[in-house]
Amino acid sequence: MNGASREALAAARERLDALTDSTSVDAARLADELAAVTALLDREVGLRRVLTDPAQAGEAKAELVQRLLGAQVGGETADLVSGTVRSRWSQSRDLVDALEELTNTADLTAAQAAGTLDSVEDELFRFGRIVASSTELRAALTDRKATTSAKSELLRSLLGGRAAEATERLVTRLVTAPRGRSLEAGLESLSKLAADRRDRMVAVVTSAVPLSDVQKQRLGAALAKLYGRQMHLNIDVDPEVLGGIRVQVGDEVINGSLADRIADAERRLAS
Repeated sequence: MNGASREALAAARERLDALTDSTSVDAARLADELAAVTALLDREVGLRRVLTDPAQAGEAKAELVQRLLGAQVGGETADLVSGTVRSRWSQSRDLVDALEELTNTADLTAAQAAGTLDSVEDELFRFGRIVASSTELRAALTDRKATTSAKSELLRSLLGGRAAEATERLVTRLVTAPRGRSLEAGLESLSKLAADRRDRMVAVVTSAVPLSDVQKQRLGAALAKLYGRQMHLNIDVDPEVLGGIRVQVGDEVINGSLADRIADAERRLAS
């Protein structure tokens, strides 16, 4: 997002944080209702354009939201969406993207309150690895001809009772309403959002053998010192790295594996 939309999203995040700071707010229910609003605005292009029209007064757009949603969702959801449409958006699509982020953040907030946020982070990462390793599963989850109910049932059979409730909800929404994104990109976005919820960065660590708890703690402390932020480690074991570890934080890669050093030596010899 650029310009006005970025500022509007920042304001929406603050409103959501202020709202969910109250223990009386059911963050999971808020997420479900925000998801319904997101689907509505994603589907109804005309309504989305009206709610992001800069020529319309913010208060008038907020009143329209209250008339449309007041009897359909809870007061907290209606007020949050009303506040969001009062802001100025650079593109109408940005409003839907913002509401989708608020939806996922509300679910992660519910997980945090339940003490399962760490599990959700790990489960999102592991699910992404499972999808990457199974072309049949990926094909089934991204098949445009498959019905929403069929995909939901497949995910229920995979995750139901085996993953946190928030994980199942997040993945199910992503699979059934991808909104033009690849499954991999959507899972990566959810992982980053989960890490941001704890003000942490995500480091994808690939090693030839599983790391011990002490090694994980030392690596996490070293990366936190390097980047100045708490670090969440997603550990992936791959015998092909031969030895050492490979760490990726965002777009930055720290190569410390024997395979990388061999490949580098081969490139130098070839040149």
